Amino acid sequence: MELKESVRIQNSILNTLEKRALVYMAGKMPAWVTSDMMTFVGCIGSVMIGLGFILTKFSINWLWLSIAGLVVNWFGDSLDGTIARVRKAQRPVYGYYLDHTMDVVNEIMMFVGLGFSPLVHLNLALAAFICYLALTLNVSMNSHLRGEFKLTYAKFGPTEFRLVIIIVCLLFIFVPAIRNYACPIHVIGNDFVFGVFDWIALFLVVVLGIIWVATIISDIRYYAKADPPKNNN
Repeated sequence: MELKESVRIQNSILNTLEKRALVYMAGKMPAWVTSDMMTFVGCIGSVMIGLGFILTKFSINWLWLSIAGLVVNWFGDSLDGTIARVRKAQRPVYGYYLDHTMDVVNEIMMFVGLGFSPLVHLNLALAAFICYLALTLNVSMNSHLRGEFKLTYAKFGPTEFRLVIIIVCLLFIFVPAIRNYACPIHVIGNDFVFGVFDWIALFLVVVLGIIWVATIISDIRYYAKADPPKNNN
């Protein structure tokens, strides 16, 4: 079974520097380190992220576990494909399926872990997860229909997203005013108390929703021209 690899579109802020670092690290990896192993490492990182978030109900210092998990997740998730490309050992069909399947598993652990923490309301975390999945599905469809695998939006990709979360976690650990911020919200007869992470989650939902809708509009115009109505007369 053959599958033509899609063109990777990645023009994020850190892309050039990150690509050089990943190629260098992949070249230094011993032969027994495989792409599948790195995929598993990335999954371990996501478990650390979700668990660290949940455990903040006992101490905010558990965010250090989430921060370490973000680094481990980046290391595994970024190196699995890089190792295959550096070694000329790509498996487009198997690799595509495994990578995207594990991406969903990783996202579930991270977003649900955040939702079960005292940092974010569960409904907001799940809303952000749904928006992220919707955008991921759009990327996957375009990968097959257009042969383009778009990894970044507005110069932001997975690495930049991880970095932002790390910065927010560090602010929570070291700045009590941010950690203790609470804003009462009244929505449709319900009272909520929003913290900083809640506002970030809400902002993420809005931004991802806007990007998703804008992408759909752009894609529909593209596909309408690429596949015009048939004249049966």
